[in-house]
Amino acid sequence: MTEKGVEVGNKKLLLKHYITGFLQESDMELVATETVRLRIPEGLTAVMLKNLYLSCDPYMRSRMTKHDEPNYVPDFIAGEVITGHGVGKVLESTHPNLKEGDYVWGWTGWEEYSLITSAEGLNKINYTDLPLSYFIGLLGMPGLSSYIGFYDICEPKKGDYVFISAASGAVGQLVGQFAKLMGCYVVGSAGTDEKVHLLKNKFGFDDAFNYKKENDLNEALKRHLPEGIDIYFDNVGGAMLEAALLNMRLHGRISACGMISQYNLVKPEGVSNLFLVVAKRLRLEGFLVSDYLHRSTVLFIHRMACCSFG
Repeated sequence: MTEKGVEVGNKKLLLKHYITGFLQESDMELVATETVRLRIPEGLTAVMLKNLYLSCDPYMRSRMTKHDEPNYVPDFIAGEVITGHGVGKVLESTHPNLKEGDYVWGWTGWEEYSLITSAEGLNKINYTDLPLSYFIGLLGMPGLSSYIGFYDICEPKKGDYVFISAASGAVGQLVGQFAKLMGCYVVGSAGTDEKVHLLKNKFGFDDAFNYKKENDLNEALKRHLPEGIDIYFDNVGGAMLEAALLNMRLHGRISACGMISQYNLVKPEGVSNLFLVVAKRLRLEGFLVSDYLHRSTVLFIHRMACCSFG
């Protein structure tokens, strides 16, 4: 165990500069020469963490671009360590709710050790019998996003026809399994044949297709969901959203979780058929999981942990 107060090396990943278009390896910098003293400065309420797991999530791409108007999540600071969700062990704490030896999940830096001065963004892990990596997946932000976006936003019913884009991702695969537990018919799209195989043979989807092999997304959805779509869990936006709108049933629900097809575009694409929201009496709702953290996190983790324990 690392002794408190000593100075140790602290590898960290920096965003070198703000970017447009697709992210390149040269836009990032791994710094291996810096050090950190493993002690909280006197008089400071903070937590010193050893980071164990870091979560690489799609929303982080938006933070790498400089926005003239405030973004829904703050831009990264060019030249500084990037931040995101992770799991860590408390080495020292002057915060009343956390103590040395606790394991936590929440906001941290992409570095070996982090001094966290806003500990309200950290959540103590009580289910330490489960793999800690679950707390950047099933029991972390991807899991909570899936849970809120499907149950709260979509209000599913048994027998609903459900379509999920980017279905093999951390969020999409969980939404599909939640939908199957509800007795829904579930179809997903993904970008490789291997991912399609996983959806159908491991994650329990009724059907799936490789959107990159489809010349017409509208026709692809008609083929895989001939009865239409009651629920569309949208992770990509763009052309797939347009196609889904054409295939929605009356009073369908669309949960807008993300729009990853747009994040790298210099000029984002528009959706030309939004009037279908009116004509089909659809409900299209976006959400940020951060809005639900205080209301839902404890109950969600309890339920999911109970499922994990069996």
